[in-house]
Amino acid sequence: MSKQFMTAEEVAEIMGYSVRQGYAVIQRLNEELKAQGYIIRAGRVPRKYFYERTGLDQEEAGA
Repeated sequence: MSKQFMTAEEVAEIMGYSVRQGYAVIQRLNEELKAQGYIIRAGRVPRKYFYERTGLDQEEAGA
């Protein structure tokens, strides 16, 4: 069973970014979720939403 939330380190590794850029991606995605009325968790992003918004294939990324 995979974890439901991703960390900045995971986002950075998958996207080839620095950890700082990973946090920036998470912040942007969480702002989108918050605008839709969802409760967010700072510093984490739902795995499903990350893959939806980036257009990446979860299986290919090894998640």
